[in-house]
Amino acid sequence: MTNNIKMHNKSLEEINNTVSINTNGKFSQKLLSYLGPGLLVAVGYMDPGNWITSMQGGAQFGYILLFVILLSSLSAMLLQSMTVRLGIATGMDLAQATKYYLNKPLSFVFWIIAELAIIATDIAEVIGSAIALDLLFGIPLLVGALITVLDVFLLLFIMRFGFRKIEAIVGTLIFTVLVIFIFEVFIASPHVNEVLSGFVPSKEIITNNSALFIALGIIGATIMPHNLYLHSSIVQSRMYDRNSLKSKAHAIKYATMDSNIQLSIAFIINCLLLVLGAALFYGVNTDQLGGFYDLYHALQNQPILGASMGAIMSTLFAIALLASGQNSTITGTMAGQIVMEGFLHLKIPNWLRRLVTRLLAILPIIFCIIIFKSDEAKIEQLLVFSQVFLSLALPFSLIPLQLATNNRYLMGQFKNRTWVNTISWLLIIILSLLNVYLILETFKELM
Repeated sequence: MTNNIKMHNKSLEEINNTVSINTNGKFSQKLLSYLGPGLLVAVGYMDPGNWITSMQGGAQFGYILLFVILLSSLSAMLLQSMTVRLGIATGMDLAQATKYYLNKPLSFVFWIIAELAIIATDIAEVIGSAIALDLLFGIPLLVGALITVLDVFLLLFIMRFGFRKIEAIVGTLIFTVLVIFIFEVFIASPHVNEVLSGFVPSKEIITNNSALFIALGIIGATIMPHNLYLHSSIVQSRMYDRNSLKSKAHAIKYATMDSNIQLSIAFIINCLLLVLGAALFYGVNTDQLGGFYDLYHALQNQPILGASMGAIMSTLFAIALLASGQNSTITGTMAGQIVMEGFLHLKIPNWLRRLVTRLLAILPIIFCIIIFKSDEAKIEQLLVFSQVFLSLALPFSLIPLQLATNNRYLMGQFKNRTWVNTISWLLIIILSLLNVYLILETFKELM
């Protein structure tokens, strides 16, 4: 059995064990050499799928749902730390670990669900990018969706210069989004005391069905399956000693710090989105903020801001949306490669794998654009359906993660501690139940 573990293919072999680390420098120097994979993971926690729920939550209920963002972010930190330990301790990514546990027919089912989850994730990013291109440059949605195919080849080109370059680009785009929303929230001038009170639990979240629905949407859009596969693989990009327990413990420590730091940035951005929605739109025409176009025009025509500042705010919103979509594109295509190689041990050219993934995501969008013509609301509804499927797929990633990280034979001394097991199983059960409720309520809303 041990030999089987050692003989499995490397995850993302082209980047595995390629980034040097500082083992002798100061704490800050060591941490800096590990910073990077967490950036790619944090992208999934602030992608276009999160934007609508966060801003709608603020517009409809003020600041009370900030507590939900805090709770879901802490949950994400725990789950991502488990993927870090899995990748470094075993040398397997989550796809490989899932295949290790399951027989061939069941493994095939889990692979199909994982692939569909990747496609659903990609759909949200393509829609976000295409809408941003339309808002900024007037490019039709169909053309914008086709343009996103070029992202695949851009990613391949950048990868030739090393994985650190990918991390740097993603970090720059995240910083762009962060700065834009800090500026927009500063202009919106929310009341600080009201913002801080939003992190205190409120019974209205439970007693108000509409608030509960938005809260579940925030939770459901936060923890996404592709991030679990992605993180367990890309943490193996660092050059730690694969045969030394001490080196692995060192790598887990710093990789977990990286994860928590970057997820904290994602937490701040999601809070800024909600605060912006609350500061500008709370109690005013909240039923007209259904999608990206509505939010863009609402910012543009916000009386508090004035015409010139409204134009600046709406343009910056579209730029941030484009940056977020492009960031998520990079991580989505990488996650797709990890899933295919991990479940099938199938090696095909990277350009072909990423092109197929992107085309499968674009086809439903093209179909909807052709059928619904220029009906923006119908196109954005496809994004809602993609988030619903991701909610369905999540347990198929979480349960194998829990089982693998609690397996002493696989993990050795890095096996889950009792408190981690307790909290993670509670999260799996609660998230699964909440996602089922969210799915049912979403279909009620759409019908």
